Amino acid sequence: MDFAMPPIPTRTDAARDDRVAARDPLLRIRGLKTHFETAEGLVKAVDGVDLEIPRGKTVCVVGESGCGKSMTARSILQLVERPGRIVDGTIEWRPDADSDEVVDVTGLSPKDPRLTSLRGGEIGMIFQEPLASLSPMYTIGAQLSEALRIHRGLSKAEARERAIDMLRVVGIPRPEQRIDAYPFQLSGGMCQRVMIAIALSCDPKLLIADEPTTALDVTTQARILDLLGDLQQASGMSMLFITHDMGVVAEIADEVVVMYLGRVAERGTVEQIFNDPKHPYTRALLQSIPTGGKTDGVRRPLTAIRGMIPHPQNRPTGCPFHNRCDFAVPGVCDVQLPPTALFDDHHLANCHLYDEQGDGVHPGAAVDGTVLGASSAPTPGEEPAAAGDDRTTPRAEVRERDAAPAEDGAHAAEAGAPLMRVRDLTKHFPLKKGPFSRSHGVVHAVDGVSFDVRPGETLGLVGESGCGKSTLGRTLARILDPTSGTIEYTGRDGRTVDMAGISGPELAQYRRDVRVIFQDPFSSLNPRMNLEQLVGEPLRNHKIAKGTELRDRVAEMLKTVGLRPEYLKRYPHAFSGGERQRINIARALITEPRLVIADEAVSALDVSVRAQILNLLDELQQEFDLTYLFISHDLSVVEHISDRVAVMYLGKIAERAETRDLYDTPQHPYTEALLHAVPLPDPALRGSHHGFAIRDELPDPANPPAGCPFSTRCPYVKEERCRDEVPVLLPVRNGTHRVACHYSDELELVGVQESR
Repeated sequence: MDFAMPPIPTRTDAARDDRVAARDPLLRIRGLKTHFETAEGLVKAVDGVDLEIPRGKTVCVVGESGCGKSMTARSILQLVERPGRIVDGTIEWRPDADSDEVVDVTGLSPKDPRLTSLRGGEIGMIFQEPLASLSPMYTIGAQLSEALRIHRGLSKAEARERAIDMLRVVGIPRPEQRIDAYPFQLSGGMCQRVMIAIALSCDPKLLIADEPTTALDVTTQARILDLLGDLQQASGMSMLFITHDMGVVAEIADEVVVMYLGRVAERGTVEQIFNDPKHPYTRALLQSIPTGGKTDGVRRPLTAIRGMIPHPQNRPTGCPFHNRCDFAVPGVCDVQLPPTALFDDHHLANCHLYDEQGDGVHPGAAVDGTVLGASSAPTPGEEPAAAGDDRTTPRAEVRERDAAPAEDGAHAAEAGAPLMRVRDLTKHFPLKKGPFSRSHGVVHAVDGVSFDVRPGETLGLVGESGCGKSTLGRTLARILDPTSGTIEYTGRDGRTVDMAGISGPELAQYRRDVRVIFQDPFSSLNPRMNLEQLVGEPLRNHKIAKGTELRDRVAEMLKTVGLRPEYLKRYPHAFSGGERQRINIARALITEPRLVIADEAVSALDVSVRAQILNLLDELQQEFDLTYLFISHDLSVVEHISDRVAVMYLGKIAERAETRDLYDTPQHPYTEALLHAVPLPDPALRGSHHGFAIRDELPDPANPPAGCPFSTRCPYVKEERCRDEVPVLLPVRNGTHRVACHYSDELELVGVQESR
């Protein structure tokens, strides 16, 4: 998406403030301030937020991590942990549109029965991590029944029957049996459905959903969003939905609130935010989205917001966004808080580019060093030269990619020797129980996978959670030992060795050449080690460097990934999520590897930070001639970064092709379903995935279905062959495209270009 500097709006009716005041929202927040008094100083997590939630509507709150989204939601229910507290502002709850009753939530004491009634009774809340929110000590039935007995006064038997009904409503199969299961016995998607059931069990008027789909794969996310939409339509409840995924916002929002550093940057309807954004921060967020659709063989760097969001304790003076904004006005934006410009009843922005009436660009606004007056502002369609430039990754360049031939059959000679050749690889985990740990089954996590990895390419690996992607990556890195099959690796000396069964010095050298970037930037770094120790540890373990040489190499690698060498003695807690992922990348690259396995390396990051990391990975690949195996459930990211894509389902490869070919002309029904489950960042395309939804959850890998693994969920299944014959991965079309489907030549599947 390309955006110019905000156009000069026209003056609106003078009575617009009266019309706004006349609205009767379910919840109204005015001037909310939630601060934390810490030993290091005052942290203004929420610093003057105004927000309204209309009846029966969905309001999405978006922004980067640290913007105060979750703290605003927690403040509504007074769930702010010490030393945090609400220091100013009002939160007005209006439960009945036909009544004058208004409850000032900020005035309720923690022991007030009205507050107890609000929590879970009138306002339900879904937290981001279902496994962290559900107690592992109690069954899901016990946890669901507790809310019903507290807020609805039901008996134990009545609560159990109501709990079973709620599990059925949220789409959990066999609820009569699942009600007695513990959270660890359910998938992430199932646990999130349980959280939704608990939040909705008492028929709340408002549902607060805090990043409820961030950790879920695309198909589960699509089902959860559809479920919430259906339940909202049936009950008429309002929803406050917190997310950093702009595709999700476009799919479900009626109104959008963009937050930055504890304040509202912009508010408007979903159409206004996507089609006519006013605030530079909103525009920058939208520009950071990977849009795909490359047809010229060129991969261009994403537009990333330069710098990082400051810690709330170190907020800049003036406009909070001015030190990252390409339209900042020196002497104005860095000194004064911006005025609120109201464009119509629903659309406002807090920005110095407009005066208080929203009537023009502020005289003296600077774009790329050029001082502008109101009369010289760029017109719609122009783009400032520096807009969105990622100053933390200055080496970003347009990258030309020639279509590479396939590794199979007659094309193998043209492609040259692969860096890695995987054949019939399996990784099975025995299931054991009882006092003697007797085996009673096997989980087929990776079940006969074959593919090649070419030098210098990025091979994307996609699929739902539980399909075996991460297990395959860890097996290739020899973190896990394969059950059977071969991993033929061509070393630096040109020799090809099967790495599936090696040990000792050969395995050590292999682990130096094949490195892993793990998913979670917070849990994958030892909090007791500083950067010199964390990044330098592989150098010590492989006896590559020590002492001054190690310190120098670590300092140079930190500069390479965009971190300052003076951070050597800092610990992980001092860094943001994006910076921690840069540390993980530095740790992976410090041994000068040839193959890097990126396992969901950007899935936990904000859209703006994700763009920075993807640009960095692309630059490092060019600089160090790296090869990537990029594992992700985010198909828009995979489309942007990958040369080829392999789609995995229940331990097997379902389809493999060049990226553009796979996205435009999928040959497997599962691939089609995955592609169309991705929410598109365009409100006009809302609901476009409904015709491609697949039912149910991924089958149990310990008890896979006979025949085609996808036959239990495939909308095109045929009793002949599909139920009893396992399909083989065979070439179709030009020979570079392979698919494991009995009837692929008869199906007319829809690619992403046809639906965009």
